[in-house]
This record gives sequence, structure tokens and C-alpha cells, in this order.
Amino acid sequence: MKTVGGKAEVKNFAAPDEVRTFPKGRVELITIGGATVGRAIFEPGWRWLTSVQPLAKTKSCEAPHFQYHVAGTVHVVMDDGSEFDCRPGEVSLLPMGHDAWVVGNETAVVVDFQGMIDYAKAR
Repeated sequence: MKTVGGKAEVKNFAAPDEVRTFPKGRVELITIGGATVGRAIFEPGWRWLTSVQPLAKTKSCEAPHFQYHVAGTVHVVMDDGSEFDCRPGEVSLLPMGHDAWVVGNETAVVVDFQGMIDYAKAR
């Protein structure tokens, strides 16, 4: 179902509009209501610095994120040196300037409502 002009829309990540793959992960994108929402799947061993940085060609991740963490644990280190873990059921707001990686052996799944429009796009 797809509608325009303030009408209801329903989309499913089982049929994303776009998929971007990178080592140990992928991002599935849907556009709905004029916004792009991404579901990121990060396998054990994924790290932004080694999996996405070669595509982004930036020192650290410059995409701001507003995310809901579905599964797995992601450790985040901000450029200012602060660091923390994001776990299932948590919501995180990450400004530009960070690295992140999967902690442990569980695949991390994150739904991002803000920063995926250009994420993992080759420059």
C-alpha cells in the first residue's frame, strides 16, 4: 500500500526500497511519508571503522542517528572520548562524530529514523 497527501502508508523491511551492503553488514532502506528509515544488520565483528569508513572516506561516522536497538549490543565511542553500550530496547541519539562496533557474538539490529539516507553510500 502506498499513498500520498496525508494518507496512510504501510511498508515492510522484507521488501526494502534499497539495500546497501558492506563487510559484515547491510542497511535496508524504506521511504515512507517522505522520510527514509533504515534497518541496519551488523554481524559479529562489524565495526564502522573497518566496514563503512572505506566507503564513507571520513575520519569517523558523520551520520547523525536516532535509533531503536532491536537486538545485539553496539558499543559507541564519540569523537570527544565518551563511550557507552546500546542494548535491545534502548533508544539512542548519536550526533555526528563516532565509531561503533558489535559487542559479542550476537548480530545487532538497529532501526534508524534519522541518519540512514546517505549511510554506507560510496563517495
